[in-house]
Amino acid sequence: MSSDTDLIIEERLRLLREYLRDLRAEQDVTFDQYREDKKLRRFVERTLQIAVEACLDIGNHIIASEGFRYPEDNKDIFQVLHEEGIISDELLPQLIKMAGFRNIMVHDYARIDDAVVYGILKKRLGDFDEYARAIVTYLESQHE
Repeated sequence: MSSDTDLIIEERLRLLREYLRDLRAEQDVTFDQYREDKKLRRFVERTLQIAVEACLDIGNHIIASEGFRYPEDNKDIFQVLHEEGIISDELLPQLIKMAGFRNIMVHDYARIDDAVVYGILKKRLGDFDEYARAIVTYLESQHE
């Protein structure tokens, strides 16, 4: 992988860590507080969306740099990384759900379910951490 690609991926990982830190700062809100605070809902929705975008961007850069199979869509980015042994069997379904969630956020935003977004905020941020660890592990293995 080129040093330019490494720098881009490192920057996206830094952004992902920042987004997760911001989201974790809001994890103590109750569902009623979340539902009643329009600015908070929009913040969480948008921050989750760009966190997923960062994951997709990282995957795309790795795929292009390594010459892996071209993904058919966003969900397939994670499938390609799985095929190449970068992400685990256990993480793949969660990442595919992330890509689907991102598509709803971008294309079908009128259908956003507050309970689903709140559930992600409370219970699924660790999936992003696991993805970041898998990427770092892969990058380190490429530089040995």
